[in-house]
Amino acid sequence: MTLRILSLQTSSRALRSPATSRLAARVLLAGLLAGLLSTRALAATVPTGEFRPGPEADLAIYKSTAAGGVVEALLARVQRNEAQLEFSTPHGYLPALLRELKIPSSSQLLVASKTSPNKNYISPKNPRALYFNDAVSLAYVPGADLIEIAATDPKLGVVFYTLEQKQAPRPKLTRDDRCLECHSSSKTLNVPGWMVRSFLTHGDGDVDVLSGLMVTHRTPITERWGGYYVTGDTGGQHHRGNLFGTEDAARRGKAADASTRVTDLSPYLDIRKYPESSSDVVALLVFDHQVQLMNLLTRLRLDTEALAEGDSLERTHPTTEAVLKYLLFVEEARLTAPVTGPSRFAQEFAAFGPADAQGRSLHQFDLHTKLFKYPCSFMVYSPSFQALPLRAKRHLYRRLWQVLSGEDVSPEFQSLSVETRTALRDILLATKKDLPAYWRL
Repeated sequence: MTLRILSLQTSSRALRSPATSRLAARVLLAGLLAGLLSTRALAATVPTGEFRPGPEADLAIYKSTAAGGVVEALLARVQRNEAQLEFSTPHGYLPALLRELKIPSSSQLLVASKTSPNKNYISPKNPRALYFNDAVSLAYVPGADLIEIAATDPKLGVVFYTLEQKQAPRPKLTRDDRCLECHSSSKTLNVPGWMVRSFLTHGDGDVDVLSGLMVTHRTPITERWGGYYVTGDTGGQHHRGNLFGTEDAARRGKAADASTRVTDLSPYLDIRKYPESSSDVVALLVFDHQVQLMNLLTRLRLDTEALAEGDSLERTHPTTEAVLKYLLFVEEARLTAPVTGPSRFAQEFAAFGPADAQGRSLHQFDLHTKLFKYPCSFMVYSPSFQALPLRAKRHLYRRLWQVLSGEDVSPEFQSLSVETRTALRDILLATKKDLPAYWRL
């Protein structure tokens, strides 16, 4: 993928006004600093401590292994005529895919940066739309020839597909391993994985590659969402979203609410080209959280499967600890003001989660000082978690029990109050049927 690096010389257009020139210099300086701090950007992807990403996944085995997961299940249903992918105007196969893969359209995120195989179609006027659940994501660009799909595979990590936006009696989803050029590296913990990145973005959608940061729930809000539209109210918490190019930043950035309180995208693009009218900040927060945990769970699975029979789990302990800390939102970047999304995403997401007898759920939001009311990830119900080897899952459950029962008094877990630990135990006991018997004693 060819990306344009921001020139060291400010363009003549950017120099038309002193204010714009000063802003361009600040943007350039930010990009240069981000490049120099690339190790910081990678470190921000995992909890601190002894954990280091394991060896690289064997891509030859990856490419030669038949995939599984929800997309393969859909393909099988289509082949048996048990499911149909209807082509409709104006979004092609997108509505059918969302329905068959059980992805809510309210999860729509709009990305204006050119970081996709469809980059020739992408710009702030025609952003790429992402839709997701805990197993799969779709990428749709109005006018593009392909829909991109990334799906969790129980054996391989993430597997990539494309679907041609051309009406056919039996549309074909094609596995596409070219995405591994970016999606299998130290940035994804050396597994075929997911990435969320934040770039300073030019007015045409090209990105300043030196400004790129990897994003997880540990990333401060001020560094997130470069290249994205962000709708909703962040309570005055500034971020990189909604500003494209130095002139746009100079024109709109002077207003306090220019990027922190956007509810109507129609002044910036033809929102009618998309199923939804938002790029919901709450959906962004959820996506930022879940993507890195998917990679951590794949890393844990591969590390465990690499053990010989009879080997101790001690070698996988650092990975287990990294998963545990991420599950419990250790080092989550705190919100400094309430956050509100404009769409129905928050309501739909909260209603989806299994609950205990008191109605408590890991899907319930806080959105005042943290993302979720009960700080244990909803991803414990996900295909990525369920695909863990039994011995890895048992070890993780033991560590989770030690923390929630109060047996583990390590400093990193001290932010979990006794009340919170009790609530998490009760919720997990009511909603996870594969917990070991000692959880119920």
